[in-house]
Amino acid sequence: MMITTKGRNALKIMIDLAQHYGDGYVSLADVAERQKESVKYLESTAAQLSAAGLVVSARGKSGGYKLSRAPEDYTAAEILLSGEGSLAPVSCLVSGCENSDKCMTLPLFKELDEVIMNFLGGKTLKDLI
Repeated sequence: MMITTKGRNALKIMIDLAQHYGDGYVSLADVAERQKESVKYLESTAAQLSAAGLVVSARGKSGGYKLSRAPEDYTAAEILLSGEGSLAPVSCLVSGCENSDKCMTLPLFKELDEVIMNFLGGKTLKDLI
């Protein structure tokens, strides 16, 4: 499993918004400046976070993004999943495989997937700030 830039940026945005939780909407330009990323690059990730219901967005002069829940109500797993789609260590755990009934490595990768999800599911956004 490799976390892509999309997943890392999802975490960066969410951590930044968590640090400003309760301050109202935060502009993506402010997040980009603090995180040393381009606004253009963060826009698609922010849109995915919004589509997943993890953030609320508002347009206009005082618009931007804010968390839809308290920081302690998010896990690193759900944030990464919004950007990555899957965190499975091998593709056959997501799409299946015609050899799964005979695969000698499948139990190892299923256990690894469980360890990854338990670890990331046990880390809240509040823990990360």
